[in-house]
Amino acid sequence: MSTTKPKPLYAYRKYWAECFGPAPFLPMSRAEMDALGWDSCDIILVTGDAYVDHPSFGMAVVGRVLEAQGFRVGIIAQPDWQSTADFKALGQPNLFFGVAAGNMDSMINRYTADRKVRSDDAYTPGGQGGSRPDRATIVYSQRVHEAWPTVPIVIGGIEASLRRLAHYDYWSDKVRQSILIDSHADLLLYGNAERAIVEIAHRAAQGERPRDMHDIRATCYVVNQLPDDFARIDSRTLDAPSKPYLPQNPYQVTETATCSDSKAKAARTGVTEQGVVQAEASGAEVVVAEPVRLLGAASASPTFIELPDSQAVRQDSVLYAHASRIFHRETNPGNARAVAQRHGDRWVWQNPPAIPLSTDELDWVFELPYQRIPHPVYGDAVIPAYDMIKFSVNIMRGCFGGCTFCSITEHEGRIIQSRSEDSVIQEIERIRDKTPGFTGAISDLGGPTANMYHLTCNDREIEAKCRRPSCVYPTICGNLITDHSPTTKLYRRARALPGIKQIRIASGLRYDLAVKDPEYVRELVTHHVGGYLKIAPEHTESGPLDLMMKPGMGAYDEFKEMFDRFSKEAGKEQYLIPYFIAAHPGSTDEDMMALAIWLKAHKFRVDQVQNFYPSPMATATAMFHTGKNPLKPLKLQREGKIYSARGKQQRLLHKAFLQYHRPENWPMLRQALKRMGRADLIGRGKTHLVPPEGVQKDRYAPRFNARTQHTGLPHNPSNPAKGKGARGKPASKRASKPH
Repeated sequence: MSTTKPKPLYAYRKYWAECFGPAPFLPMSRAEMDALGWDSCDIILVTGDAYVDHPSFGMAVVGRVLEAQGFRVGIIAQPDWQSTADFKALGQPNLFFGVAAGNMDSMINRYTADRKVRSDDAYTPGGQGGSRPDRATIVYSQRVHEAWPTVPIVIGGIEASLRRLAHYDYWSDKVRQSILIDSHADLLLYGNAERAIVEIAHRAAQGERPRDMHDIRATCYVVNQLPDDFARIDSRTLDAPSKPYLPQNPYQVTETATCSDSKAKAARTGVTEQGVVQAEASGAEVVVAEPVRLLGAASASPTFIELPDSQAVRQDSVLYAHASRIFHRETNPGNARAVAQRHGDRWVWQNPPAIPLSTDELDWVFELPYQRIPHPVYGDAVIPAYDMIKFSVNIMRGCFGGCTFCSITEHEGRIIQSRSEDSVIQEIERIRDKTPGFTGAISDLGGPTANMYHLTCNDREIEAKCRRPSCVYPTICGNLITDHSPTTKLYRRARALPGIKQIRIASGLRYDLAVKDPEYVRELVTHHVGGYLKIAPEHTESGPLDLMMKPGMGAYDEFKEMFDRFSKEAGKEQYLIPYFIAAHPGSTDEDMMALAIWLKAHKFRVDQVQNFYPSPMATATAMFHTGKNPLKPLKLQREGKIYSARGKQQRLLHKAFLQYHRPENWPMLRQALKRMGRADLIGRGKTHLVPPEGVQKDRYAPRFNARTQHTGLPHNPSNPAKGKGARGKPASKRASKPH
């Protein structure tokens, strides 16, 4: 299948039920259906979140998109999973059930990085925990099967998206099979679901069964046998994890080119030599891929990649790391091939990713008739995640940063999808005019990052062929447009709106990109920083930073100099709030000690620390599980195993280094420093990390200043508040807004 422009979301002929018109809220009860004049729902969506009719909540987006196609859509939110009663409340849907765990993976939602049960849930009325089951997608699907055995089930959301193939599961400490197998669903959607779910709904309305829809991008399904008309590529011939298993097929049309021979590459790919040289200078890899063909679609060059089977990756850590490496190389919609992985006597087949939404389509999605408030059934109950985002505006999707510990890229993709300036301005005006409690302050204009709005590759042909995992690591690609002027222009226009008193930027800032446009930094610092700006160096040492695919501290220093200078010019006293990760793969005790020394030298007191959380299918999770580095070829890897802090005590130690100022951590740190041969850091001087035994207070530790609430730099960089997460904000702002 080619990557030609697909049918726009708004161009489909609407289903006959369009005559009912849009619902004030998608119904959650039969009484609401009766009030709308519905005798049945066409599609019912089941979600682990409370139903908030807002474009930051995935099921609201999917529901409104389907409604705009003419379908009658009902919502079952946070059902009682102990019986089938709640799953029967709206009756039997005419087409299918759509099932998702919610905006977060249910295991991450319920458990901390130390596997402790959380007492709260930001997506539940009152913030109360325990309103969804573990592995919610599987459990909800089981209840639907029990209630309605013949109705098709389509699963999606971030939980399904990140568990679509065999994956390491941190909570059970084992490799689990695809969630598609465990849920017995007919179809799995990964990534943002609009394009796929619209096509599925219209084809289902014409009588086609979802389990037979094998030619839709961004879907996975189970097959009993692999297609005979596809050329099979053993993944181990693309990047051998050990001795080659099979010889390269001389008739295979797939061709891989490295950046070492720019002239040859230019001749083979049609990419300009200048573009290749730019890519080579930034460490990119340009790969020539045959046109993608999906199962059931016509193409002259059908191929798929077969990964090691689920049993093999469960038993062999090298094969798991290899599968992770290949999986992450097949994520570009322009050149990704289908992927298959055997599970017992069946295969899970993954089609290539969806073509990103155009600006017009993204505008259309965000301009649907959302009420922007929770469903009335919740009354006055506070839903913490909603409270955090009700005055914020999402201006883009995707992230090309490729940080190995983050799941945004795996879910939303590396190609930035941006809304138009007019669409964003209109949403701000709707917030101003219609959202209860608005006082004139917009809490955020952002998304997965604050400053990737309208940033893209300057050559669409190169973009379609590139398999580089990050556009900004190890250096910023020469083909990446880094002009922030669209963002600066948007800020200025939004700030000038009547009734808008203040606009803050709360999304994470990619500061290595920001320094490429000083005018943007000036605009940000002068007008949109409320005293503190959050950024995420994550670490100070090159070892873990390389495994994170994050820039070194030189980029931080460059941005800090610019930030301080522009703050001074604006006559403002403002401070950076850096975040750091404890216990990330590759972080040794010595690395954490060095980070602690840096923190003390810069007078930071980190009151909340993010421990590394191995989320499913992330590259860093593969490092944690296998001790291998999937960022590099795995041929006969004999280098030392990547160290990861695993045991409770070791993870506590790494956290203690970041919180060196806390007296309760001093005994553990003294013991560790002595073991490491660094007893010289124990003492009462400015250069000492912790005081000696018997001392109750470190006189050189940063102290709270009542006037400015900081000492040199923030007293409490995380600014924690009750009910917030490890970085001082709920998951709704830490992660993408997936659906």
